[in-house]
Amino acid sequence: MSAAQQLAEVLRPVKHVLLDFDGPVCSVFAGLSAPEVARRLREGLLAAGEQAPAAGEAESDPLALLRLIADARPELAASADAALAALETEAVRIGKPNPGGESVLLACARSGRSVSVVSNNAGAAIEAYLTDHGLSGYVTGVFGRVPGDPSSMKPNPRLLVDAMEAVGAEPAECVFIGDAARDVQAGDAAGVPTIGYANKPGKDAKLAAAGAVVIVDSMQHIADALS
Repeated sequence: MSAAQQLAEVLRPVKHVLLDFDGPVCSVFAGLSAPEVARRLREGLLAAGEQAPAAGEAESDPLALLRLIADARPELAASADAALAALETEAVRIGKPNPGGESVLLACARSGRSVSVVSNNAGAAIEAYLTDHGLSGYVTGVFGRVPGDPSSMKPNPRLLVDAMEAVGAEPAECVFIGDAARDVQAGDAAGVPTIGYANKPGKDAKLAAAGAVVIVDSMQHIADALS
């Protein structure tokens, strides 16, 4: 069976699409880089008189840094999350749209499928992006990380479960589209098959190893299969 046939087979029973944001829809940190966002987050804590924990690998990953802060200093989780949400909102204003992501939203609308955006990014940033690009009407719900609770982020399936419950959908009626192994892991934990979007070299192997049911290198392929 060809990749196109596999994709069509996976999508045939789907009534509700769960869609990751950073990557499939928008490259959030294409304009304001992830390391710069992490740096600003740390500097904000220091300016407030708080000691940020040693970051290590999280130095260049603001979401990993948020987890680290919440684990090391739980009392700072809410304020750090709010600060990061503001930085993410700034970032999406100059982020790089993925034309294929918009195509998927339009194809879902044409085919009568609903879409929920499920992302580790802040819901406020996602909603700002959708509004700025005239896409809010194509999305049933936005499920960003729970404010102040980075443990809600994928690979935790919580956000996917919340999205399905909001529309009364069963896992068998859904598919998740994501570009990271943690997306596949979250989908698996929620009982939802995940289509892997390999937007960078080497991601196809990681997505396959995680258990993605089919892997594409363009969101347009998914849009075409939905139409």
